[in-house]
Amino acid sequence: MGRRRFVRWFSLGLSLVLCMGGSAVAQEQPAQSPLVTGPDWHTVASFAQEADLWGDRASLLTALDHSLTYLNTPAAISAYEDYSVPTISHDRVRRSLRRFRTLLLISESPESFYRALQREFVLYQSVGNDGQGTVHFTGYFEPVFAATPDQTYRYPLYRRPPNLENWSLPHPTRIALEGVDGLQADQGPLRGLELVWLSDRLDAFLVQVQGSARLQLAEGGFLSVGYAGRTEYPYTSIGRELINDGIIPAEELTLERLLEHFAAHPEDLDTYLPRNQRFIFFEATDGGPPTGNLSVPVTSGRSIATDKSLMPPGALALITLPWPEPDGAGNWQSRPQSRYVLDQDTGGAIQGPGRVDIFVGTGDAAGEEAGQINTDGALYYLLLRP
Repeated sequence: MGRRRFVRWFSLGLSLVLCMGGSAVAQEQPAQSPLVTGPDWHTVASFAQEADLWGDRASLLTALDHSLTYLNTPAAISAYEDYSVPTISHDRVRRSLRRFRTLLLISESPESFYRALQREFVLYQSVGNDGQGTVHFTGYFEPVFAATPDQTYRYPLYRRPPNLENWSLPHPTRIALEGVDGLQADQGPLRGLELVWLSDRLDAFLVQVQGSARLQLAEGGFLSVGYAGRTEYPYTSIGRELINDGIIPAEELTLERLLEHFAAHPEDLDTYLPRNQRFIFFEATDGGPPTGNLSVPVTSGRSIATDKSLMPPGALALITLPWPEPDGAGNWQSRPQSRYVLDQDTGGAIQGPGRVDIFVGTGDAAGEEAGQINTDGALYYLLLRP
C-alpha cells in the first residue's frame, strides 16, 4: 500500500479501528447527566486563555455564525425540547453564543476577554468516559477521492430519497439497498439517485463513515459532497467485526492491518461492509466547506463532533488536550493546548459523553494531522450565568 493512501485514510480509521470501544463505553456509563456544573474558571485558567485566539478570531467568528444560523431554525428548537440537562435550553445556548461573539469583538485584549468570560459565563464539564471528565479525542477531515459524474466507475454515492421521511421502519438494510456486492442498487429504491461514482468500493463506504468528501473528478475539477440524511440503524464498526470473528487479534488491529486484510481478501468486503446497516445519503455542496449533521458548514480547528443524543447541538465549548504539531524535521510533537470550538457534527462511532472528534480540514495534509490526534483531554461547555 502506498504511503499517500495510508495517510489519506488514517483518521477515517480512527473511527473504524482505534475507537471501536465507543459504544461499549457508552453502555457502561452510570445513569447520570452527561454534563456537570463546574469546575471553577480558576481551575482551568492555564487552558482557558487560548494562546492563538487573537491571531485567529476569524475562524472562531465563522464557526459561531454557523451555529447561530442553526440555532435560528425550527430543528434547533425541537432538538432542545427534551434535552437531558434541564438548565441548558435553546434560548440560553443562543444567548450565550451571541454574548460570546460580542465580547470577542469588543474586548481590547485576550486578558480582558478572559476576565469577561469569568464574570459572565459558567462551565459545564462532560463527565467523560469514566465519570471523572476524561474525554477521548480523535481528528477527522474531508478526504479527497477520485470520482466521476458518470458510470465510468462502479460504486455510487446516493442522493437523499425524496420520500425518506415516509419510509416505513425498520428501514431497508444495506444489502436491500445496494446488494451484497454493492452493485445492485438500480434494482431498488435508490435507482436514479446516483450522485457520483467512485472506483473503489471501500472508498465509497469510507465516505459514508466520514459523512463528507472532496471528490477529484476524472475529467478535471472537484465536487464536494456533504451529509444529507441516513437510514435509522446503529453504526457497526467493521474493525470490531473482524476482531469478533477472530480474523485479526484486538491487540494487532491497526488501520494499516485492516486495509491490508481487505486488499488481500477483497471478497470479505461482501461479508463485512453489509454488517454496518446504516446507510448515508449525500448532496453536492458546490465546492463549499463540508457540512456537519446540523446542516451548517464545519470549520477547520473550530468544529467538533459529539454524541448528539447527549451533548447540546450548536453549543460553544472549550476543549483541552495535547495538540500535535510538526517540527522542522517533519516529526510530530504534542503540546498542551486549549481552543474554543462549536459542537456542530456527530459520527457513527462518536458515542457516549467521553468521545469527541475534531474537524481539521481538507486533503492529505489535514488527514495526516487528524491522524495524530488520538489522546485524552477534557470538554467544557460555556453558558451564560443564569
